[in-house]
Amino acid sequence: MSDAERPELEPLDELEPLDELESLSDVELWTPATEKPGDVATRVVSDAEAGWRLDLFLAAKFPQYSRVLLRKAIQAADGVAVDGKHGKPSFRLKPGSVVTFRLVEPPRESPIPEDIPLDVLFEDDDMAVINKPSNMVVHPSRGHWSGTLVGALAHRFAGQLSSNRGPARPGIVHRLDRDTSGAIIVAKNDVAHANLAALFEEKRIQKEYFAIVLGVPNVDRDVVDQPIGHHPKFRERMTIAPNDPEAKTAQTFFEVDERFRGFSTIRCLPKTGRTHQIRVHLAHVGCPILCDKLYGGRAAITENELAGIVDRAPRSKNADPSENETGPAPILARQALHARKITFEHPTTRETIVVEAPLPPDMTATLEALRKHRAL
Repeated sequence: MSDAERPELEPLDELEPLDELESLSDVELWTPATEKPGDVATRVVSDAEAGWRLDLFLAAKFPQYSRVLLRKAIQAADGVAVDGKHGKPSFRLKPGSVVTFRLVEPPRESPIPEDIPLDVLFEDDDMAVINKPSNMVVHPSRGHWSGTLVGALAHRFAGQLSSNRGPARPGIVHRLDRDTSGAIIVAKNDVAHANLAALFEEKRIQKEYFAIVLGVPNVDRDVVDQPIGHHPKFRERMTIAPNDPEAKTAQTFFEVDERFRGFSTIRCLPKTGRTHQIRVHLAHVGCPILCDKLYGGRAAITENELAGIVDRAPRSKNADPSENETGPAPILARQALHARKITFEHPTTRETIVVEAPLPPDMTATLEALRKHRAL
């Protein structure tokens, strides 16, 4: 049967065994020294590879990727092309055809342990509570393979973490946004993890957050009860979405701690745990979290700006390296949100545990500056 007469096979639900890859003596394999994620890799089909399925050809050429990932890349609009055209995973290749593949970050099944210091607030045989710093991603993801909380946990608690959420997220029961600091619970065995997850599901774990916000609420305390869904235009943002059938109910209780001229500090107790919930709800009531670029419009602020002084003088050659082109270095350069306290029933002993995470230096300095420059 000629190539023109060969029927094209439909993609299979189950992956076929790699029968066509039994001998790799004639196959030019991946060369990691010259190609990296984001590059468009090119491979030419040899005579020995004629008739191979496209997905199996890629599996031989790029062994760092799983076949599931390769099939997804083939099905993506701009992932894989054969002679400049989109093909199916089952497409049979001709000799001399040019296959291009835009490389992506290969998924990692388990974190690489990293010797990153951890502030352990509470620990026993079943669990631990960590004071997560800001600018730390909880678990590895594309663009954030190192410096994660999971990597630090894998080093600090080697072999002592739960596996309920798979090898990529050992011990992780819940999460905090990258730039949110504060208390986060870690499970050290699968039974404790399951019990903690049930407590979260039953809303029997109380989390208290401390936020510094722009603006001053016109009430001392209130509950924001607004559903949250994905923003229709900006993928990274969430939004209040009362008319979105896929939006999820969300409630946040808040109470004002201190008021300043143009700013305030707020205690937040979320009743639900939606993505970006506190950030979205506070922005909705007109008090976005300070230095929350996504919902507040700016990512950093200096003490001079808090004091009402704007220094736009150009930076001299002998300027302090800690200062930027518009003046002193920021006093705060991340969203001013801190998970200050967590109260829960111990997953084994059933006693009530209350753990508090001290306010980090950047938020402490910002609060002191507000008291100094913005006191009422």
